[in-house]
This record gives sequence, C-alpha cells and structure tokens, in this order.
Amino acid sequence: MKRKTYLFSCSLILLVLIAKPAFAGERTIYVSPNGDNQNAGTSIEKPVKDIQFALDKIPDLKKAGKGSIHVRLLEGIYYLTNPLELRPEHSGTKTSPIIISSQPGSKVAINGGKKLEGWKKQKNGLWAVDIPEVAKGEWKFRQLYVNDELRTRARKPNNGFLIVKGMPEGTPKTVGYHTDCQSFEFAKGDIDPKWKNMGDVEVVVYHFWTDSHLPIQSIDEKTNIVTFKHKAGKVFTDDFSEDGARYIVENVFEELDAPGEWYLDRKTGKCYYFPFPEEKIETTSFYAPVAPQLVNMAGKPEDAQWVSDIRFENLEFSYTNWELPEGNSNDRQGSASVPAAVSLTGVQACAFSQCTFTKLGTWAFELNEGCSNNTFSYNEIGHVAAGGFRVNGGTYTDHPFLRAEKNKVIDNHIHHFGEVYPSAVGILLQHTEGNQVAHNLIHDGYYTGISIGWHWGYQRSISRDNLIEFNHIYNIGQGLLSDMGAIYTLGLSPGTVIRNNLIHDVDANHYGGWGIYHDEGSSHILVENNIVYNTKFAAFNIHFCKEVTVRNNIFALGKLQQMNRTRSEPHKSLFFERNIIYWKEGKLFDGKWEDYPHPFYFHPKTDGGTKEVVETFDADYNLYFNPEKKLDEISFNGKTWDEWNKMGKDVHSVFADPKFTGAENFDFRLQQGSPAFNLGFKAIDLSEVGPRKKTGAYSL
Repeated sequence: MKRKTYLFSCSLILLVLIAKPAFAGERTIYVSPNGDNQNAGTSIEKPVKDIQFALDKIPDLKKAGKGSIHVRLLEGIYYLTNPLELRPEHSGTKTSPIIISSQPGSKVAINGGKKLEGWKKQKNGLWAVDIPEVAKGEWKFRQLYVNDELRTRARKPNNGFLIVKGMPEGTPKTVGYHTDCQSFEFAKGDIDPKWKNMGDVEVVVYHFWTDSHLPIQSIDEKTNIVTFKHKAGKVFTDDFSEDGARYIVENVFEELDAPGEWYLDRKTGKCYYFPFPEEKIETTSFYAPVAPQLVNMAGKPEDAQWVSDIRFENLEFSYTNWELPEGNSNDRQGSASVPAAVSLTGVQACAFSQCTFTKLGTWAFELNEGCSNNTFSYNEIGHVAAGGFRVNGGTYTDHPFLRAEKNKVIDNHIHHFGEVYPSAVGILLQHTEGNQVAHNLIHDGYYTGISIGWHWGYQRSISRDNLIEFNHIYNIGQGLLSDMGAIYTLGLSPGTVIRNNLIHDVDANHYGGWGIYHDEGSSHILVENNIVYNTKFAAFNIHFCKEVTVRNNIFALGKLQQMNRTRSEPHKSLFFERNIIYWKEGKLFDGKWEDYPHPFYFHPKTDGGTKEVVETFDADYNLYFNPEKKLDEISFNGKTWDEWNKMGKDVHSVFADPKFTGAENFDFRLQQGSPAFNLGFKAIDLSEVGPRKKTGAYSL
C-alpha cells in the first residue's frame, strides 16, 4: 500500500512539473500563416498572421505586466521578403525571456524564398518561366532550388575546369602573388565573345585559398584577353607556381546543355531549366531566394543598449538572396565579406537552439560588435552558400563595449558549406575572445573547418582564451583550394586551447591540406589530446609561430608529410612532447626544422665570436612508428636518429609500435602494454566528440 501511494505521489509530481510553464507568468502570442492581424493572438484559435506583427506586440506586453513572453508559431510556411527585426525594446530578462518557437508538434519553416510557378516546355526540350520582377530589374538571384536541391547555373565546362593560359599582369615571380589583377589570356574557344547577355556571365577563378567571382567587362578577340569589371586580389596562377589558375564560366545561355542546369536572362526576365529525364513539369517544385536576411537583431553597443534574453527554438530557416556588390570579387580570406541569414549586433544572452538553417545564399550566422554570452546549440546548418558561424567584434583599439566575447557554439551540425563561396569556413572566429566551440560536427566543406584569429604576424591581437574541443571535423578541402586546415589559427592567441578533437580526411589542391595549421604568428596556444589522420599534407603544420605547446596527440597517416614547419625563427616556436606519430608514406619532418644561429649573441668563450645557436623547438617523450621501415631508414630532418638525439631532440623518445587497436580501420585506441604509456602518454577519450544529441528542428 505504501508503495502504491509513493508511485501515485511521484506521478502527480511529474504531471505538475510537465504542466507547469517554464517561467511563471508566461504570456503567449500565437501566430499562423492562416491567422489575421486583427486578432489579439492570445488564443490558439485566433492567431495573428505575421511574425513581425507578433514581435512588435512585445514592448506593450512588457509594460502591461511581468513574466516571460512566448511567441508560438503554428504549423506552416512563413514567407519573408525582409528580415525579422528585433531591437532593445524587444528584449527579455534572465528570469523572463522572450521565446520564439514552434508550437509543440508543429513543423514551422521561415522561408525567404519564392516559389516559381507557370513553367512551360520549350521546343528545344528546356522548361521556361517568365518572372516579371526580374524583367523590371526588381529581382535577381544566383541560386535555384529544384525539388529542394541546389541546381547548377549553366556553366563551362560541365565538369572540371578551364585553365588560364597567360597572365599579362604578372605572376608570383614577376609581381608577387598578392597583386590585384583584372585580366588574363584564355585558350581559344574557352570564352566566346558572341555569347548573349555577356553582362550576365561570371568567371569564377579558384586560386590560392580564394574563389574570385568576376563579371566580364570586355574581350579582345585578337589576343584572347578577357578583362573584368573589377580586380581579383591575387594573380591568376593556381598558387605560388607559374601555372595558370583553374576557372569556370557561369550563367551562359549557350552552355545550358546538361540536365540540372539553369539560366536566368535578366533582360527578358525568363528563367530556363534543363530537366532530368525523370522530372515531370507538373510535379517539380522550383524555389528562388528573395530575402537578403531572415533575422536581424540589432542593439547599439556603443551606447550600451543591448538586445538580450531572446530565444529561438525548433524552427527551420531557409532561403536568403545575396549578390557580391560591385568591386567585391570575394577575395577576403574565408569569404569573410559575405553576410549572414541571421545577423547579430549588440546582442547578449540570446540563444538559437534546435533550429535548422538550409538553402541559404549567405552564411548562417554573423555575430558582430558587442555580441557576448550568446549560445547556439543543437542547430543543423547544411547546404549553404558560405559558412556556418562568423564572429567578429571590435579590436583592442575599439571601445570595450564593441568586443565580441564568451559566446558558445556547441553541439551543432555544419555540413555541405561553401556551395557558392567555397573559401568560406565552418566556424570563423575573427576578432573575438573567450568563446567555446565544442561538440560540433563539421564536414563537407571546401576550406577550413574552424578558424581562430584575424591578425597576421606577432602584432597585438584581441583573439585569446578560445576553447576548441570535442569537435569532429572531416572531408574538408576536397581538393579544390590550397592552404587550409581542419583547424586553423592566426596571430597571437594566449590562452587558446585546442583539445580532444577528431580530424580526418583533409585534402587540398596543390598544397596545404593540413590537420591542425598554425599560420602567421600563432602564439601561446595549447594543442592536446587530438587525433588527426588521413591528411594530404601534414597532420600538424606550422608556418611560423611562437611558444605553442603540442602534447598527447596522435598524428597519423599523412600522405606527403607528417610534421611541417615553413620558417625557423630565433625563438622557441614549439614544445612537442608525449605525442604519437604513425605513418607509412611521406616525410616525417618536412620543411625547416633546423635550430637558428642567433644574430645578436655570441659565445663568450670562443675566439672570434662564434654565433650562439638558439634552439627553435623542443621535442621529447614522443613515440614514432612506421611499420614499413626500420629506424635506420628514417630521416629526422635529414639526420639519423643518433644525430637528432645529439641535437637535444627526442632524447627520451622511442621508435616502437604503439599497439593501436586497429590502425587499418582508423581505430587509434591503445591496447594494454603500449610503449606510449611508458612515455607518459594518456589515453584519449573521444566518446563525446560531436553533438551530444540530435540536431536541427523537429528532432526534439
């Protein structure tokens, strides 16, 4: 009897907890695509129609009483042509937040696109539709989604690339790689001056670590020189070689010759599509983006006026429309000049959770000046033109209110990014500090997975204390661009920690498919407990850095190299200890690993002043193993093992089988008795790598 009473009491308590609202005094505004803005919106039976109309009720509701305010969106598609606007007057408080979410059990899509209807079959087998807004010059778009999939603008070639034949404005040898160039020579027939609507044609050049998007200004038929309306930020070579860059030509009507391609004639307003054989005109859906953004949260951080304590939950956001402005060829590293679907400025303690972002012509999120203590969790970002998150606040020269700091990007799934601007990054931390980037799954991008820092060299930087942990990053680069890493750092970054990340399958074009990459001036960073394998180039790479500690990592199976350093400088760049390097091919230590003759100090006991040698890195208690070679067959930066030890390198390190559980299956757990344990190596637990529960809307 007592047991039944106890169970009844527990059940009653559970029911009370479920029935109790999340915040006392909660007030609700209901919204439906079928609602009416004449309604009060206080009941599910009489919702308002527009989300912005509901949001603008918040200031008056706050004045009328205390408690949280919940904007509940009933099932359906909410079409936007302009972003939802949230200002300081829309803010909640820590105990009374503003919550914007779907009604439980409802699927809600906030849609910035427009359905294109009225397609007709043409005699040539194409489908076409007239779009009056395009003909009037009121609308243009560069993405078309057919049955929810991004289709290809009519391009040449259909597969692979064209190659720049000549560089009349110079090459890396003659003018330096970072010279702005506006023209190149093409092979005869690759570009046709007789193409219709030449003003709509765009050349996309893939060179170095950028993708340059260049509208054509003129073509010289005698010299086969094409000149563009504005300049690209680099010479037209593939990279630092003298080889011509790869490029494609897009939005060419005459090249509309393969299933899945489309062309927009901006003069006539007619859109053409080449259907797949299985597609039926009666059942195929077409969407094109309209809205430039979907959400704009804007405070005034310079005046300490914040947007705060607003939460978005369980919503789908799709379709944004953006074109590079005149003069912008997208040459900023990481496609950093491309805006985002959700823009935040002066935003504090806000959150996006369990939302989906897809089919975007931009980034998903940008956190600008004055954004701090915001949380982004369990979201899915997939099939976007640029990247996932870009965080960029004020620098040390700006007012402290403009700093971007202490934001959390955790448990998100970011995939198939950079579909239009392939140099975009999964998560880009520019001028920002104290952020946590953890438990994210990032894959299928064409450039870097996570990038930290935005100052080149050893100058002062605002970037510091960023924590990058338990992320799973793979299939990065995909052979398109050069000079990238799964995790990339730049400049001074004291207190930044990169730990417990799983990285694999990183591939570059010519150079730079690295796992963890410390670029210019990366300093005072801790790298530990990471597993990196299957990289085209080194699992661990340094351009030049200072006092980076790298310990207790597993770097395995680099194809061309395992460790690489581009520059040796007269200071300690690296403390390398208790790591395992396992490889079968490529160089072990590639690049420059020599110690440095000090330019100022001289040995006091040597007649004539012999220069003192500065040790540029420490290495010890590491385990090296190549199962296909003996120790005396291995080069340690051009030296034998004994010579390497005499330099003071790896004196206590060993060459021995680490006894992985199954390296052939990329299982790098260590078996009992592994010699790595005798060196102080500690087992790496990656059981919590990646999101800790399902991501995206409708997965609750």
